[in-house]
Amino acid sequence: MYDLVGDKVQINPNDEECCEPSILEVSDLTVIRSGKVVLQDIDLTVHKGEFIGLVGPNGSGKSTLLLSLLGVLKPHKGSINIYGNKPNSRNFFGRIGWVSQAASNLPSQVRLTVRELVRLGTLNNSNLFSWVADNGRSEKVTRAIRMVGLEDVEHVDVSRLSGGQRQRAVIARALATEAEFLLLDEPLVGMDNNARNSLLKLLDQLCHEADKTILMVSHDLTAIRQTAHRMIFLEEKIRFDGPTHLFPDLETLAGLRGITPTHEGPIHIHSIPQSEGVR
Repeated sequence: MYDLVGDKVQINPNDEECCEPSILEVSDLTVIRSGKVVLQDIDLTVHKGEFIGLVGPNGSGKSTLLLSLLGVLKPHKGSINIYGNKPNSRNFFGRIGWVSQAASNLPSQVRLTVRELVRLGTLNNSNLFSWVADNGRSEKVTRAIRMVGLEDVEHVDVSRLSGGQRQRAVIARALATEAEFLLLDEPLVGMDNNARNSLLKLLDQLCHEADKTILMVSHDLTAIRQTAHRMIFLEEKIRFDGPTHLFPDLETLAGLRGITPTHEGPIHIHSIPQSEGVR
């Protein structure tokens, strides 16, 4: 089970063991933005094939962590190794797929079909100036579109798609790079229940059937707990890291965040008498 140790829930290492190789190692990471410590003393290991939900309040450092893994932000202290290399290394180019919060919010004046959008994911430094030449890119695009189930709309303008379909399209763009490790920042935002459930099912299939590793930021705690194998609660520091079924209850989470109850004992709600004449 788990034990509350200081301001962090610590999992008994004998509870869960992973035999898959690690693809990400973060050690003693601290990141400062605009003079403020956003991440502090982060230690994190991600193994191949994991589906990890990264949760926490607004401003807790979730997006900062993803940007640090991508090499966009430089650490003040500590180290990051992905596939044995530092972020931005050419050695893992194309192995990381990144879907940002605003990835599916294309400007209205942009006219791209689903297939054209996904094809953008096949561009890299070696073929940037050879857009016309195929070099196997069409096959990668077709495979990515099939993986997300958008074959029927691949020639439809992205602006005509539903929110859920657009999110699938940008995930397909990441898959077209043949990425093995997907970093998703709030992909469920703005989706209705059906679209959200459909996308979560897709991600689950990508993890279990296509052998993808997924690290997904989400505010939808209920949804992510139904899908992720492992949960990380982040608020400047990692407050919880363990199997989803051991994720702490609200009272424990409040303790981790330093929130103390305002009232002791049960709260009694008294009815307010109505004034005469008011019904």
